[in-house]
Amino acid sequence: MSALLPIVSLLISTFFVMAGAGLQGILLPVRGSIEGWSSYEIGFMGTGYAIAFTVGCLVVPLIVRQAGHVRTFSSLCALLAIGVLMLAMIVHPIAWILIRGIAGFALAGSYMIIESWLNERVTNETRGRIFSIYMIVSMTAMIGGQYIMAATRPELTTPFMLCAILFALAVIPTALSKAPSPKPLTTTSLDLAMIYRNSPAAAVGVFLAGVLSGAWNNMSPVLGQRFGFTNTEIATLLAATMAGGIVFQYPLGRFSDRVDRRYVMTVAGLVGVGIAVVGMALRSHDPLVLFAIAFGLGGVIYPAYSLTVAHANDYAKPEDFVKVSGGLLILYGFGTMGGPLLAAWLMETFGPSGIFVATGTAHAIFAFYAFYRTFRRTAPPVEERGDFRTTPLARTQTPASFALDPRADLAEQTPAE
Repeated sequence: MSALLPIVSLLISTFFVMAGAGLQGILLPVRGSIEGWSSYEIGFMGTGYAIAFTVGCLVVPLIVRQAGHVRTFSSLCALLAIGVLMLAMIVHPIAWILIRGIAGFALAGSYMIIESWLNERVTNETRGRIFSIYMIVSMTAMIGGQYIMAATRPELTTPFMLCAILFALAVIPTALSKAPSPKPLTTTSLDLAMIYRNSPAAAVGVFLAGVLSGAWNNMSPVLGQRFGFTNTEIATLLAATMAGGIVFQYPLGRFSDRVDRRYVMTVAGLVGVGIAVVGMALRSHDPLVLFAIAFGLGGVIYPAYSLTVAHANDYAKPEDFVKVSGGLLILYGFGTMGGPLLAAWLMETFGPSGIFVATGTAHAIFAFYAFYRTFRRTAPPVEERGDFRTTPLARTQTPASFALDPRADLAEQTPAE
């Protein structure tokens, strides 16, 4: 409790930001589908978000150095609220693609500031427990935000207003907090050649993990809408995906501590292919069946990022740890840019089940390349590797996100420069 009390205000702000993000993430694809927009137009909204999110990871640290954490966080939350209200005012696909980009930029900065702030409020003894609480708060808020849409009507302006209220509420706890601001955020240069040399399997794998996440998170609400699901059922579809990630991430990670992680990546990819094939062959639109499929996909989509980062860290030198982690994040961002467009194209070609073609293809490449690399490079001895730790889909290039990676101690020993 003594460790938790200083960050209560920060966790409250996190809850409101993540609830707003969860509501917006499900609201826009569903509303776009109601408006009759094509899968391409809805997919471009996800791509615009991913591009701006990646830009935010690079630019926001510069803003924080000039304006400070509290002012920057408050401004970004205000930008999020303004953007949501603009979405309600201008219902047009091109406008929504651009405005969704504003949300991506602002959310990237918000996550960076929250995690950086949180990291400096914990010690080595309390980090695991505090970050577990942080992840519980984040996921609970996202699921809660998704179910807000189920209680409203997406064709009206009400859910947009509720989303704006959530983003505005996030300002209050941190603005009134007396806790000192954390140290300035750090930036990371992108050296793709070095990242690939360090671990080809991780470089390719993390890009494909981004494709998987971008495709499913942005287009699965459209799948539910076109299958005739209710708003509650669409929210449950996304919640089931997150539940699968929560349940299977830790067991897969701990298993990867005992064998070559690339074998675990291969198995996860093959499982993803199998589930996608079931989805493609499915003729029933029974929500319970789709929930089960979403749960299984979540169990391999979300751990894919953690497994690839853990594998990269097995080979990274201590002095390169920050650069590798930051570079992998940007590669992940590149993947999330292409994922929605790939899913949109395949959904236009094959119908709603095209999303399973997208995820199945990405999983197949993920599994094949990970297995291929086992013949090209010997894995380091298990006793010389860092233990796997459950890693969220990292959103930042700050020491906070690196502290969630398998070799957090090395990150703490690396100078911010």
